[in-house]
Amino acid sequence: MFLETGFWKFRLEELAVERADSHSMSAPEENILVVRRSLFDQIGAFEGFRADPNAYLAAFFAEGNNFFVPRSSAEEDPSLKQIIPYAVFRHGGRILHYVRGGKSGEKRLVAKGSIGIGGHINDGDLHVATFDDRAYRTAVEREISEELQLGGGFTDRIVGLINDDSTEVGRVHLGVVHVVDLESDDVLPGESAITQLAFLEPVAVTLLRDRLETWSQILVDGWDEIHAPRG
Repeated sequence: MFLETGFWKFRLEELAVERADSHSMSAPEENILVVRRSLFDQIGAFEGFRADPNAYLAAFFAEGNNFFVPRSSAEEDPSLKQIIPYAVFRHGGRILHYVRGGKSGEKRLVAKGSIGIGGHINDGDLHVATFDDRAYRTAVEREISEELQLGGGFTDRIVGLINDDSTEVGRVHLGVVHVVDLESDDVLPGESAITQLAFLEPVAVTLLRDRLETWSQILVDGWDEIHAPRG
């Protein structure tokens, strides 16, 4: 099962990944990982949070079921679902919260609060013939190392999926929800798009619900399932 290898522990030094200069005017358009919406529908489309992702992830990362397309095309094509790791970071019972700054890659979410760190998987993460679950885990490591500067190690597990077809952004994305437990609260933003970074008590995050982006609202509404102690 996919989640049998879903617990990984990394040291900060293992996350050092050299980044390309994404702001170069000569850089080609980003190609991002997608699956067909029809595959999602075949397994069983849903709205909101789903806590049993095994069947979906096994299908998404099976050979031939995922591929890369230009981001500009994917953003306008609801027949495709972009696979987005969406990680919630915890330390000492508190949740990491931030506000998306003006340099966020997703302009439709600027100034929204969030408890999810993540982003697109691009073809720079493809180091094997088939993009499988191992390649996905490598991509998640890269994404975390880009978005945050962590002063300690962490453990990571996949707890479910998010789908929200009610919004323009949600119709073309599908979130893979990770819960990341940190050894230290020494955390700094790795990108200028992450602003007002702070650990908050769950009740404080709940009070901010109406200011959060939709996916984070879905996570707040699913607190009991998402933040349950590991078995």
